[in-house]
Amino acid sequence: MVAKNLLNLLFFANFPFHYEQLPNRLENNKITPQKGRGAQMNTDNRYQKLALDTSFYADIVDEEELSLSPKTQQLAIFPKTIVNKIPSPDIPMPWGINPYQGCEHGCTYCYARPTHEYWGYSAGNDFEQKILYKPEAANLLRTFFNNKKWVPEPILLSGNTDCYQPAERKFELTRHLLKVFCEYQNPVGIITKNALILRDIDLLKELNSNNLVQVVVSLTTINEEIRRKLEPRTSSVAMRLKAIKVLSENNIPVVAQMGPVIPGLTDHEIPDVVKAAAENGATQVSYILVRLNDVVATIFEDWVTKVFPDKANRILSNIKQTHGGKLGDTRFGTRMRGEGPVAEVCNRLFKMAQAKYCPKKEMPKLATQHFKRPQSGQLELF
Repeated sequence: MVAKNLLNLLFFANFPFHYEQLPNRLENNKITPQKGRGAQMNTDNRYQKLALDTSFYADIVDEEELSLSPKTQQLAIFPKTIVNKIPSPDIPMPWGINPYQGCEHGCTYCYARPTHEYWGYSAGNDFEQKILYKPEAANLLRTFFNNKKWVPEPILLSGNTDCYQPAERKFELTRHLLKVFCEYQNPVGIITKNALILRDIDLLKELNSNNLVQVVVSLTTINEEIRRKLEPRTSSVAMRLKAIKVLSENNIPVVAQMGPVIPGLTDHEIPDVVKAAAENGATQVSYILVRLNDVVATIFEDWVTKVFPDKANRILSNIKQTHGGKLGDTRFGTRMRGEGPVAEVCNRLFKMAQAKYCPKKEMPKLATQHFKRPQSGQLELF
């Protein structure tokens, strides 16, 4: 037993290693997807030239110990900066903050998955099981705002992974960041799938008193069964609609975004999603079309084949028809809307639903004139 544990420690404990996919569980001769997780596999990391072949150790290490753990690990990281420039013209805000890397929500289509490879992990299960958090996020933001070269502009929370994912309940990094935004009166935008945002309604109301905040709540589907499979650890449909309603009741500008629309799986829900968002007070509604770039395509194909075996071919075919025969698209301007007849049908259906249930309104422009740097202990002479 001692020798076995030593082998585990020596060969496996400190090295990220990946498998082509999780062991299949058979039930009535059918593959049973892993519950509570989005990705059903760990893909290879394109930045790792070497991989650990575990077959050599099969006779000395239990197979269960080699399998991927369903438990979530939370690992602290300490970057030097917290605010990143967003180069994409498709994103309405020029700067972004991501207090977490990786996301336990487990959305199978998530475009942020490949970024986990920069940290030596897989874009598959590792992305939702190894969550990197930044304990110094608030202090780093203060340092950023204190730089005299900073000209106030809106900053987005989060452009990559959800700032209100489950780890936020424990670490409260997003809440501490919002306190800094209040302190400096800098405008902020928030994108989330989690009703945990309502915990911070006090700070959001304070920011909104000077027109310093806008919120986007992602509402991919109103079918709870599909939500559980597609986004297993996000807030329920009912809780997201409640978040939209409460934000609206407090006069906080909130956009309900159907992001993403998946042709063949959720596109038929467009009118119902728009109607539900409007009935709960959304200021605006919007949508983006699914795109599966790089390794995300492999993860999604594996997932949809296991979870929706009867619909998989149709879903994948429809997605390809919106991106010129491919599952993904990186071109600015077209990647979020797609091209071709299938994309056009989605666009027309959305516009009809928008006109009927939630006519487009202009979102108030976030204010920048209230920005201030709190004085230090020493009084300023000039």
